[in-house]
Amino acid sequence: QVQLVESGGGLVQPGGSLRLSCAASGFPVDYYAIGWFRQAPGKERTGVSCISGRGGSTIFYADFVEGRFTISRDNTKNTVALQMNSLKPEDTAVYYCNAASLYWGRGTQVTVSS
Repeated sequence: QVQLVESGGGLVQPGGSLRLSCAASGFPVDYYAIGWFRQAPGKERTGVSCISGRGGSTIFYADFVEGRFTISRDNTKNTVALQMNSLKPEDTAVYYCNAASLYWGRGTQVTVSS
């Protein structure tokens, strides 16, 4: 059974950093493409970053990331991380992990506020 569990969210001041983790079970984390999405209150869910599957390492970032975030995969831990630096208030959202465009985690809240 495929399961994705996000962790690492929290409250951080503008300019701060957070590291989100997506723990996968039921499949090897390098088998499916894994993506991070976010949804702010009253807005649609939007893609943030993704890394290709089938053992590949093609990476995509949304334009609004502007070099602040880094996605990475750890096959030994079966996790995909999203390192987020220089956070802005507009990064406030629930962040979700997705696998193969089919499976979703429950999300982790990120709040950027002073």
